[in-house]
Amino acid sequence: MDIQRPDIRLKKQRRQWILGGVLVLVLSVVGWAVSRLKPAAPTVDRATVWTDTVKQGPLLRQVRGPGTLVPREDRIRLIPSETEATVVRIRVLPGAKVEPDTILMDLVDPTVQQELLDAELQWKAAQTDLMNVKAKLDSDLMTQKAAAATVSADYKQAKLQAQTDKSLFDLGVISGLTYSASKGKADELTTRDEIEKKRITVNEKAIETQIAVQQTKVDQARALLALKQRQQDALSVRAGISGVLVDLPHQVGEHVAPGTTLAKVVQPDQLKASLKIAETQARDIQIGQPAEIDTHNGVIPGKVMRIDPAVVNGTVTVDVELAGALPQGARPDLSVDGEIDLDRLSNVLFVGRPAFGNENSTISLFRLGPDGKTAVRVPVKVGKASVNAIQVIEGLQAGDTVILSDMSRWENTDRIRLE
Repeated sequence: MDIQRPDIRLKKQRRQWILGGVLVLVLSVVGWAVSRLKPAAPTVDRATVWTDTVKQGPLLRQVRGPGTLVPREDRIRLIPSETEATVVRIRVLPGAKVEPDTILMDLVDPTVQQELLDAELQWKAAQTDLMNVKAKLDSDLMTQKAAAATVSADYKQAKLQAQTDKSLFDLGVISGLTYSASKGKADELTTRDEIEKKRITVNEKAIETQIAVQQTKVDQARALLALKQRQQDALSVRAGISGVLVDLPHQVGEHVAPGTTLAKVVQPDQLKASLKIAETQARDIQIGQPAEIDTHNGVIPGKVMRIDPAVVNGTVTVDVELAGALPQGARPDLSVDGEIDLDRLSNVLFVGRPAFGNENSTISLFRLGPDGKTAVRVPVKVGKASVNAIQVIEGLQAGDTVILSDMSRWENTDRIRLE
């Protein structure tokens, strides 16, 4: 016969309740702890990221930009058409070396030859008129001088007669009336002689003026003849300088107007680099700063010679004067890359320039841990920037290794793991 033991049953129930409460408490604690855990750090392939180590020392600030080699303005010759003409022959093609007397093309203008002939006839006619004027004026002057000579002779004779009559009058040989008549005639001829001399002087000056006027007409005719001769000579288009013909925009049979550019000749050994620098980087560029131009076949030193005041499509044009010898293959319109030295910062922290981040701002970078397998996002205050480096002001120390690659894919993550 079984005997019931209610106290044992009660103890068993209590034990179950306690175990259940402990289990619930343990599950609650575990759940709370799990909820507080951070998500696992994402894994990044180490071969896909670019890292650099923070350094301390001098930092050379530079800006870089693409550009082209272009002829210097004082080494370019644009040859315009001086008259309205038609291209009848092309003798040299672009790319050929030319000398000052090299004929590039021949033009024809029927009116130029006629105008040249007319100008030559006008010049000869003006010369003939000048000779006729000189002959006539010389003849008139000689006639006047002859008349003046007659008056001068009469004056001298009357003066002698008056002196003789005065002596006779003093001796009482002749009357005073006779002496007065001879003296009056001498005085009259004296006045006429002075007038004739002055008239000759005035006429000589008038002759000089008339000859000068006619000489001006001759000079005008000669200048017109020279102009027409130059226009005739310009129909044979010459290079004018030693260099290379780079442009010949017209073909045989084309009609050109006065002032139209017929050809372009440059001196290929006198080039400059025209760089396009981003407007945000061009503010510190100054004339005279050193530069280097990479022609992809050699590097040429130079210095900044001009900064365009205008901004075009977000860039500023900077002209660099080339100081070294041009490498083989350098020619106008060749694509180049240029670097301009701005200044040198001494004893500063710097690191390679990250994919994103402007100078004088605060950016975030992933700094590698001591194990080199984890990286933590840290804020970094940066200062002045160069082409491949940027100054570090706060957030990093010398020797720290950071990731410079584009990490925008993990912008919501503060920690990554490298494998």
